Amino acid sequence: MPQRGKKYLAALEKVDRLKRYSLNEATDLIPKITTSKFDASVDIAVKLGVNPRHADQMIRGAVVLPHGTGKVVRVLVFAKGDKAQEALNAGADFVGAEDLVEKIQKENWLDFDKTIATPDVMALVGKIGRILGTRGLMPNPKVGTVTFDVDRTVKELKGGRVEFRVEKAGIIHCTVGKVSFGGQKLAENIMAVVDTLIKLKPSTAKGTYVKSISISPTMGPGIKLDVSQVLSVLSQ
Repeated sequence: MPQRGKKYLAALEKVDRLKRYSLNEATDLIPKITTSKFDASVDIAVKLGVNPRHADQMIRGAVVLPHGTGKVVRVLVFAKGDKAQEALNAGADFVGAEDLVEKIQKENWLDFDKTIATPDVMALVGKIGRILGTRGLMPNPKVGTVTFDVDRTVKELKGGRVEFRVEKAGIIHCTVGKVSFGGQKLAENIMAVVDTLIKLKPSTAKGTYVKSISISPTMGPGIKLDVSQVLSVLSQ
């Protein structure tokens, strides 16, 4: 077991490991258990009752957080002609086609966080699929990043859209904001994620779908949420 610092252990003492916190209790507790000096990110982990080995239970998607992530997102768009100009107008940081592919191939340049591609240039982008794919940067139609709707997608990614994919253990991880957001904004972002996951529930999933939910600040302990309470808030 890794050694924990004094700050972490002090934060851990503030969390009742046996308790399942309400959403508001948990988000209000986050600032009190943050050990970092910077404005830490807050992450959510949701354990789902799915088997990712079955293709129809591979949960993957994206959600636009109502209050964003608090992070500056650098967006690269592979597009040509009018769509390239549309991307620039929407606020994309890097726009191009062959030139960007060549730069990534020759320089292993990856100074961006998200990618979008129009369908007509995907054959070109495929040449660097291995480079982008291993870093989770490959445009994918399943999460809406292979699209001709460049304007909307760029604005969503810059404004706080997060993507997620279920891991082998059936767990979804993603960022839901910053500690500085405060309880209300964090709670609303968390509800947006849970609501999206509920809508993605596969018909073949049996038993309890949302098994557990926990949130944690960067470098801080996790807080387990009362799943039934969160779902009841969602249904209101």
